[in-house]
Amino acid sequence: MATKKIKPLKLRHTRLRKKVSGTSERPRLAVHFSGKNITAQVIDDESGKTLASANTTEKTLADSARANVATAVKIGKAVAERAKAKNISKVVFDRGGFFYHGKVKALADAAREGGLDF
Repeated sequence: MATKKIKPLKLRHTRLRKKVSGTSERPRLAVHFSGKNITAQVIDDESGKTLASANTTEKTLADSARANVATAVKIGKAVAERAKAKNISKVVFDRGGFFYHGKVKALADAAREGGLDF
């Protein structure tokens, strides 16, 4: 049952990653949603390093954290704040094969409000 959803997701993600990659001037903001958790990372693909990240398994964000729109907003603001602390203002958004609505859109809008430009 799960493979019906995962196969198209992986295909979309692979197709997307052919076009989207992060550089040191403009790193990639990658998002991932599981059934319970949300993860967002700012990644420099040239050096292969994660520059900033936020997820729902952290103690500061884990209080009643679920994979829903409200939590996506918190994660978006947190990753934007951490990226701004490292002088990162421009990023490339990688939706990870997920459709751009609901949680993905909420996280992206919160990251924009937090000061990231994409």
